[in-house]
Amino acid sequence: MPEQTGTAVDIEELRSTIADILDVEASEVTDTADFREDLDVDSLLALEILVTLERKYGVKMDESNLQLMRSLKVVHELLAEKLGTA
Repeated sequence: MPEQTGTAVDIEELRSTIADILDVEASEVTDTADFREDLDVDSLLALEILVTLERKYGVKMDESNLQLMRSLKVVHELLAEKLGTA
C-alpha cells in the first residue's frame, strides 16, 4: 500500500530513505550530491533505490529513469511528478 499517494513527497524523509539504502549519514545526501561521483552509487545500488521508492510510494518508475536519478533533488522531482504533486 502506498504511503504517500496524492501528497507531497517529504524531502527529508526521502533523504533518510536514500541514506539508509546507501548506508551513509543523511547529511551526506545533500540536494546536489551526485550519487555516482560523490556517494559511489553503482548500478545495483541505483536499482535498489528505484525499487525501494516504487514500493514505498506506490509508483512505477521506468528503468530509464535510472540515468536521470543522479541527485536527491532530481529523485524528489521525479517522484513528485509521478505522484502528481509537482
